[in-house]
Amino acid sequence: QVQLVESGGGLVQPGGSLRLSCAASVSILRLNTMGWYRQAPEKEREFVARINSIPSTMYRDSVKGRFTISRDSAKNTVYLQMNNLKPDDTAIYWCYAGSAFAVDYWGQGTQVTVSS
Repeated sequence: QVQLVESGGGLVQPGGSLRLSCAASVSILRLNTMGWYRQAPEKEREFVARINSIPSTMYRDSVKGRFTISRDSAKNTVYLQMNNLKPDDTAIYWCYAGSAFAVDYWGQGTQVTVSS
């Protein structure tokens, strides 16, 4: 019903920056919460950041001060600005949309690789 198309991943050196985008097929104002999870090789999936309809934001501790999540309702798009990237940020990043109670939709994933 709702499609999420994410982009912006790639290869970057430590200390570099990337901006991930997640474009929804419906108005993001209809979606209570959007954000990202990530999964590194041989690691468990972990929460990264989210933004809700207020909007209010939340981040995992390890990315606070480096990552910023924002939204552009005119473009039906949520962005994750990733600065001062570290090798430990290397992972597949999965955009999601959901309610306060569940994840309802997932993007296709985009690879972020941080390496010198």
